[in-house]
Amino acid sequence: MAADSMEIDDTLYSRQRYVLGDSAMQQMAQSHVFLSGMGGLGVEMAKNIVLAGVKALTVHDTKKCETWDLGTNFFICEDDVQNQRKRVETVYPRIAELNPYVQVNISTAPIDTTTDLSFLKQYQCVILTETRLSLQKKINEFCHSQQPPIKFISTDVYGICSRVFCDFGDKFEVSDPTGEEPKEIFVQNITQSNPGVVTCMDNRNHGLQSGQLVTFREVNGMSELNGTTRQITALSPYTFSIGDTSHLEAYTHGGIIVQIKSPKTFYFEKMEKQLSDPSCLIVDFSKPEAPLQIHAALLAVDMFREQHQRMPGIGCLQDADLLLKLTEEVNKTLVNKADVNEDLVKWVSRTAKGSLPPLAAAVGGIASQEVLKALTGKFAPLQQWFYFDALEVVKALETTACEEFFPRGDRYDALRACIGETMCQKLHKLKVFIVGCGAIGCEMLKNFALLGVGLGSSSGMIAVTDPDLIEKSNLNRQFLFRPHHIQKPKSCTAAAATLEINPQIKIDAHLNKVCPATENIYNDDFYTRLDVIVTALDNVEARRYVDSRSVSNQRPLLDSGTMGTKGHTEVIVPNLTESYNSHRDPPEEEIPFCTLKSFPAVIEHTIQWARDKFESSFTHKPSIYNKFWQIYSSAEEVLQRMQARESLEGSFQVVKLLSRRPTHWSQCVTLARLKFEKYFKRKAVQLLHSFPLDTRLKDGSLFWQSPKRPPSPISFDMTDPLHFNFIVSAARLFASVYNISYTGKDLSHETIFQIVSDVKIPEYKPSEKIETDESARKPDQTKLAVSSEEEREAISQLEKAIAAAAVTKDHLQMTPVSFEKDDDRNGHIDFITAASNLRARMYNIEAADRLKTKRIAGKIIPAIATSTAAVSGLVGLELIKVVGGFSFDSFKNCFFNLAIPIIVFTETAEVKRTQIRDGISFSIWDRWTIYGKEDLTLSDFINAVREKYGIEPTMVVHGVKMLYVPVMPGHKKRLKITMQKLIKPSSEKRYVDLTVSFASETDGDEDLPGPPVRYYFCQDNN
Repeated sequence: MAADSMEIDDTLYSRQRYVLGDSAMQQMAQSHVFLSGMGGLGVEMAKNIVLAGVKALTVHDTKKCETWDLGTNFFICEDDVQNQRKRVETVYPRIAELNPYVQVNISTAPIDTTTDLSFLKQYQCVILTETRLSLQKKINEFCHSQQPPIKFISTDVYGICSRVFCDFGDKFEVSDPTGEEPKEIFVQNITQSNPGVVTCMDNRNHGLQSGQLVTFREVNGMSELNGTTRQITALSPYTFSIGDTSHLEAYTHGGIIVQIKSPKTFYFEKMEKQLSDPSCLIVDFSKPEAPLQIHAALLAVDMFREQHQRMPGIGCLQDADLLLKLTEEVNKTLVNKADVNEDLVKWVSRTAKGSLPPLAAAVGGIASQEVLKALTGKFAPLQQWFYFDALEVVKALETTACEEFFPRGDRYDALRACIGETMCQKLHKLKVFIVGCGAIGCEMLKNFALLGVGLGSSSGMIAVTDPDLIEKSNLNRQFLFRPHHIQKPKSCTAAAATLEINPQIKIDAHLNKVCPATENIYNDDFYTRLDVIVTALDNVEARRYVDSRSVSNQRPLLDSGTMGTKGHTEVIVPNLTESYNSHRDPPEEEIPFCTLKSFPAVIEHTIQWARDKFESSFTHKPSIYNKFWQIYSSAEEVLQRMQARESLEGSFQVVKLLSRRPTHWSQCVTLARLKFEKYFKRKAVQLLHSFPLDTRLKDGSLFWQSPKRPPSPISFDMTDPLHFNFIVSAARLFASVYNISYTGKDLSHETIFQIVSDVKIPEYKPSEKIETDESARKPDQTKLAVSSEEEREAISQLEKAIAAAAVTKDHLQMTPVSFEKDDDRNGHIDFITAASNLRARMYNIEAADRLKTKRIAGKIIPAIATSTAAVSGLVGLELIKVVGGFSFDSFKNCFFNLAIPIIVFTETAEVKRTQIRDGISFSIWDRWTIYGKEDLTLSDFINAVREKYGIEPTMVVHGVKMLYVPVMPGHKKRLKITMQKLIKPSSEKRYVDLTVSFASETDGDEDLPGPPVRYYFCQDNN
C-alpha cells in the first residue's frame, strides 16, 4: 500500500481489505508503531503488524542472540547465535522483507525509568514486551497524557501464563464496533399500532438487538416511514417494534429495513489504576476466577523480578514459596479478589523463565489485532486486560522429576522449562500429517519447528501436502512465502522455509489433494504410521473427508479455521471425543433458479446471475463446443447425420455457435452489444409483457410486490461508463474464447463507439413462457427438445458455414476461459461487475462496487494474519496435550471473534455410545474385525460376527452394494457364496470395511446400525 497516494495494492491486500475496509487500511498506512522486545512474543507481533501494512514499525531490543532464542524466535538461526549478533539487528531484515510497503526501523538504545520519553511522540501506538512493570507504568503514564493519547499496549508470556493490557486514552472512538455488514430485512407486515410491530418476510431471523437503529425504504402504504430512522425493540427472532405507527397510513406491501451502524466511545484507565481494580475479559467460563488469579500471580512475578533482578528459578521450591507469599500480598491490594490458586502460582514459578511457542503465537495474534484497532478505530477494543493460561498443559506433569525441566544448553531449553524433557522427546518423535499449506499451514509449520516436532534423529517426521501454487495475495498472511516464490508450490516452499527455522526437522512435502482420488497414496497404511493429523483447510467438504479418514484409522485430528476476525479450533481424540462429522452445519441456501433468472431482489442475486452468465458464455459453451468436435471430426459428417435426422447431443447449440463465430475484433464488440440488448432490455420487455405492472395473483394481491421487483428496460447509451465497461469487458472475453487479437486502440472509446454505431439491432417480439416456480432447476441446454423449424434452421446454418469455408480446423476449436478472480488484467471481475450492476439498475437494486462484487463472485473468505496466528497457536497447545495422552477434561475447543473481542474456551464434546443390546454398545471410534479365508462364505461371516461379538447381523452392505438383505429376492441364496466372490476385491486389496445392521430387541422396530466391520480376506493380513 503506497501511503503517499493512499492506493491499496489489491493483489496483496485483497483478503484483508474484506476484514478491515479501505478506510482502516488507509489509516494504518499512515501509522508509525514502536515495538520493544524481540523475544518470541515480540517477533510474532512484528510479523503480524508488518503483514497488516502499517506505514512504519520501529523494533527495539538490547539483547544478543542466545541458544535459548532458537526455540522461541523463528527469525534467529544458529549462525546468529554463534556470531553473538544483536537480536534486533538479526530479525530486522527478515521482518522488513515480509512487506515492501512497510518501513522497518531499529532501535538498540536502552530504555529505563530515567529515559526521556519524548521520542515516543512520533508514534501512534507503543507496544511493550519483556519490559519491567515499573517502566511499563511510566511509559503508559506518558502515552496516556499526550494529546491525542498514544495508544499503549503491553503484553507478556511467562511460561504457561500470558497477559495483554490496553490503554487507548480516556476516550476512544470506534467507527465500527463489530465489522459486520449492516443487516437488510424484507418486510412482511407493519402493524398500525403503538408500538408498531414489524414482521420479517417468511419469518426470517432479523438478527437485531434492542436499542439498535434502523431506516426504511420502499415501504408502500405506510410510506411516511421511508427515509426515517427508528430505534427498535426485539420481540422475537423475526419480529420487532419501532415505536408509535398508529397515526401513519396503513401498511400495504413491500419495504426494506436497513440497520444503521453507530459509532461507539470506549473509556480507558491508566495502568496504575487498573493494577488494583482490573477490567478483565473472561475466556473460560468453567473457571471465571482465573483472570484475577493470573493477574495476582503475574504481578507477583513482576515484584519478584524487581526485588531479585531475576526470574524465579526453574524447579526452585524456595522461589515458589516466595512467589506464593508475594501473590498473597498482591491479592490483598485488589479491589475484587479471587482465592489464590496455589497450583497456578507453583507452575508459574517453575515455568516463568521458559516459553511455550504456541502460547506466544496465540497471544501475539490476539495482541496484534488490538494494535490494528488502536490505529484504525475499527472493532471494539479489549478492556483492558486479557489473561490466558495453559495450566492444562502442565497439570498432568505433576509427578515429573524436577531435573526434567532444567536447561541442557540446546534450542529447546525454553520449552523444556515448561513441559520437561520426556514431553520434548515425545514431540521430537512425532509423525504428523498437515493437510493444507496456506496461512494456517504456514503458521503451524513455524510453531512445530519451534516445538521440535518430527526430528529426523528421533525417527519423527512432518508430511505436508497442498496442490496449490503461491499467488501474490497469499503473501499478506502466509508469512513463509516471499515475492520470488510466486507460482512455486506452497508445500515445497514452506517446507524449505521451515528447515531454515529448525534444520533438525524431517519434512516431506507433497503436492496432492487429500480426497478419494488419492487414496492410493494416502491409504490406511499411510494413516496408521501417523501419530496426529492436522487440518489447515478452507472448506467443510475437505474437512469432513479428512475427519472420516482420521476416524476410520483411529488417529487424533486437530482442526482449525478462520473467517476474518473469527476463528475456531477443535480437538478430536480417538475414544474420547466426538468427531468433526458428528455435528453438521446447515447447508448453504441456494438461490432459486427463477429468482436468478427473472426476480432478483438483492445485489447477491445479480452478482450470481453475472457469474452464471460468465460460466455459460465463456467456459461451459466453449467446452461443449470442443467436446463435440472431438467426437465428430468434420462438419460435413455432422451435416449428413443431421440431414438423416440423427440425434447428436448438443449439435444445435454447437451449430449456432459456429454460425455466429466472430473472426475479428469488431465482431466481438458486435456480439457484446447484442448481449447487452438481450440481457438488459429484451429481458425486461419480456417480463413486463408477461406480467404487466397491474398483474394480480389469484388472491387479489399484486404480482409485483416485495421481494419481487419489476424491471425497467435499459436503452443502450455509449456515454454511460457502465454500458461502455460491459461492452469492452464482454468483447475482450469473446476475443479470448475465439482466439482473436486486439490492440490498445481497439479498446478506445472512439473505436468502440464507431463499431456499436453500425450494429443493427433486430426487432424483438416477446414470447409467453416465463418460469416462476421457485423449485424449478436450470435446464441442460444440450438436452432440450428441438422443434422441426429449429432443426431446419440449424441444417441451413451449417450448410452456409461449409459453403463459406468457415469450418476450418481453427474454426472447430474454442478456448474456454476459467474464472480467475485475482488477476485484474484478465477482465473477469470487470465483466461480472458491469453485468451485475446493469442488472441491479434494471431492477432498482443498489449497485455494489468492484471490491464487493469480487468477494461475492469469487466466494472469497476474508482473512487476516492475526486470526491465523491465534488459531495455529491454540492448536499447538492442544497438540502437546494429545502427545502427552492427557485425559478428556484437559482438552479445550475454542471459538473467538477478535473484533468484539470474544474468546471462548469450551470442553470438547464427549464421545457418545450407541446401545445395541445389554452389554453391547459402540461409538464412532469402534471397529469390529473379522479375519477370513479364501473359502469363507457369507454365512460363515455372519456366524463369525455372532460368535466374536455376541450378536447376529441381519444386513451386510459394502459401500453402496447390498451384500445381504434377507427381504431382497435371491439374497438368502447368497449365504453359501464366498465373501471373495461376493465382494470381488482387487488383487492388492487386503480388507474391506462393511456396514452391518442388527435386529432390534423390540418387534417391529427398525434394524439398528452397528460399527463398521473390517473384514480381512486372509488370516495373514492382520
